[in-house]
Amino acid sequence: MLRRILIALVVVTVVLPAVLVLVYRVVVPPVTPLMLIRLVEGQGLTRDWTRLDDIAPALAQAVVASEDNLFCEHTGFDWNAMNMVIGELNEGGAPRGASTISMQVAKNLFLWPGRSYVRKAIEAYLTLYIEVLLPKRRIMELYLNIAEWGPGLYGAEAAARHHFGKPAARLTSREAALLAVTLPNPLRWSASEPSGYIANRASVIQRRIGQLGPLLNCVRD
Repeated sequence: MLRRILIALVVVTVVLPAVLVLVYRVVVPPVTPLMLIRLVEGQGLTRDWTRLDDIAPALAQAVVASEDNLFCEHTGFDWNAMNMVIGELNEGGAPRGASTISMQVAKNLFLWPGRSYVRKAIEAYLTLYIEVLLPKRRIMELYLNIAEWGPGLYGAEAAARHHFGKPAARLTSREAALLAVTLPNPLRWSASEPSGYIANRASVIQRRIGQLGPLLNCVRD
């Protein structure tokens, strides 16, 4: 009995995550938990999977500059950012995220939204598999295709057509920056109708792209 329990634990905690991640190395995710949740909430579901090679490189670069400057270099976790957040919490500051793009892919592909420690622990565990089993370009491709960009709006292609009336392949650097900076709160912020804050933030991201240099190598053409 104990042997069967141990085998079951190994399958659930080690084998199953590896299999799921390897499946998404080649298979297009049909739907994500967040998509289903939003659908039940009545927001609809618009998505059009697009290969990374068919998305303007400016968008991947803008997302790295906005969300995760060390994406091409780290192994799933930005320890410096995490240490800063922990320090702020110890000093009584408000909690804020330190999620890398890889961690967000783990969350978006497999988990539910929320800030519980249990969910974050599972997210971190799945991130290890994602970084080991997927190349960086595939991680970015998954991210850009399952990210939420508005009510019922998922992925770069749907976002580009909704906000700018064009395919993702034709996004300009400015449009890409506007899309990238709305990712933290896509239900409140709009790339096509940016507030002053969003417009200014997009300008910052455009400048940062020019400063990152080789840190963008993994998402260049």
